[in-house]
Amino acid sequence: MAENIAPTRSNLLQRRDQVKLAIRGADLLKRKRDALVGEFFALVKSSLEARRELSRASRDAYFALFLANAWDGPEAVGSLALAEERTLEIGLKMENIFGVKVPQVQPPTFDDALPFSPVGAGASTLEAARQFRKLVEAITKVAATETRLRRIGEEIKKTNRRVNALEQLVIPGINYEIRSIRSVLDQRALEEVTTLKRIKAKLEAREKVG
Repeated sequence: MAENIAPTRSNLLQRRDQVKLAIRGADLLKRKRDALVGEFFALVKSSLEARRELSRASRDAYFALFLANAWDGPEAVGSLALAEERTLEIGLKMENIFGVKVPQVQPPTFDDALPFSPVGAGASTLEAARQFRKLVEAITKVAATETRLRRIGEEIKKTNRRVNALEQLVIPGINYEIRSIRSVLDQRALEEVTTLKRIKAKLEAREKVG
């Protein structure tokens, strides 16, 4: 028992309330952890599918670029690619998942306008531009799912550490203090009973002598 804890009934009741609170807290954290684990595995499936989509989009985009270079010529393709620089805007908002703030990445939206005039561009170059837009969307989707996956994974680890701290350190520590206080109180109660018996025996002895 800690030296600064007096073995009193009020402290015993206080420790009992604390251990109940700690057990309830551990139970809530385990529910949160289990819910996050379910969300994590659901995101794993989404992440794998996003990776597969990225692989397909990358293959299609570079094959389209290969055809554009072959049919329209690398000089024409390179010239059109440098015709205009465009900044992509990617949205970001926070989503609350079981009390955890998780970033949600919004993929960029493309309008129908091309960064160059389609009049002088060949069909293969136009198709390459379209495929590379799909590639950008696929990259953004992978980034979005894996960012959420990493954030939830970190929260699962943190929650698990808290559960372990409560179950392996805090709760056993409080239970030890409860046992120590009860041991002292029981010893005192036994001593009081023994003292009362002695007093009673002395009084009875005096009455007989009297």
